[in-house]
Amino acid sequence: MSTIEEQIEAIEKEIRETPYHKATEHHVGKLRARLSKLRDKIQESSNRKGGGGGGYAVKKQGDATVILIGPPSAGKSTLINKLTNAQSRVAPYSFTTVSVIPGMMVYKNARIQILDVPGLIEGAEEGKGRGREVLSVARGADLIILMTDVERYEAIERIKKALERNGIRLDIVRPNVIINKKVSGGIILHSNIKQDLDKETIKSVIMELGIKNAEITINEKLSLDRLIDAFSPNRVYVPSISLINKIDQIEKLAIDNQPLTIKISAEKNIGLVVLKEKIWETLKFVNVYLVHPNEQPTFDNPIVMKKGQTLLDVTQEIGTEFSEGKTHAKIWGTGAKFSGQEVSLSTEVQEGMQVRFI
Repeated sequence: MSTIEEQIEAIEKEIRETPYHKATEHHVGKLRARLSKLRDKIQESSNRKGGGGGGYAVKKQGDATVILIGPPSAGKSTLINKLTNAQSRVAPYSFTTVSVIPGMMVYKNARIQILDVPGLIEGAEEGKGRGREVLSVARGADLIILMTDVERYEAIERIKKALERNGIRLDIVRPNVIINKKVSGGIILHSNIKQDLDKETIKSVIMELGIKNAEITINEKLSLDRLIDAFSPNRVYVPSISLINKIDQIEKLAIDNQPLTIKISAEKNIGLVVLKEKIWETLKFVNVYLVHPNEQPTFDNPIVMKKGQTLLDVTQEIGTEFSEGKTHAKIWGTGAKFSGQEVSLSTEVQEGMQVRFI
């Protein structure tokens, strides 16, 4: 019997050799779904192994976890040492880091855990150079920093592809698909949006992924990849930042054509403030300030929350001492129409908001 890797190779070969057009869409869709299931099996195996010692089982701490991923010798260890209290070995050769090194960065009251992992080499998604273990750690991150140096711009795209193949989706949201599994009745589709994929292709892909009976509502136009993602439970959706290090070693004009990246020199402390702010913004943090009873509003009691969260979320964060029995709040500063405005707990938090629960 062929191994999972051999089955993957055979399906990839068939997909490459099959022209993709309307007549082959149904067949290619089933092949891609089958390929996704096989890759998921490998990923599940890596996840089990990744938790078994060797420095790869890292307890999440702080308000968020950020992972630095890049090729060997990109300067990740230098960067984490500059940003945090970690002590990751630094040397100008590959594989200095052989396990996960955690550090804690404190910025604008947020405690942000940053992880330095072994450098990813080509073929990492196939297990080379501890690649699968590193990719397994990345699945638990709140933010992924794709880091390379001025000599290897192409590494970022290669790493993005490795992450993609391992079910990690960068900078996109989960497909807007509602799945209501049933015990019988087959696949029933609902959508008010015209799909490029025909119904039979959609149904066959869903069934290939193991769902036989379900009522499914599709609320966006789905590509084949997004369709498979919608029914693949191992997908994770993570924001990312692209980072070029060692800019002190090259002429400025040579890096100006990389507009979507942050440019730093970790060793020379160039661009680190910009990077910290970008991390904060990408994690969508805001500071909310708690106002105790019978006290005037101040900025002395910050609570780190996320955009989109509500005052009800704040009550769950601070515990019962300040929130038990409270049904409303008074707010000052950002978001308040006037000082001490009374609002419901469904009010969304904003940066600089001062709040007393009543």
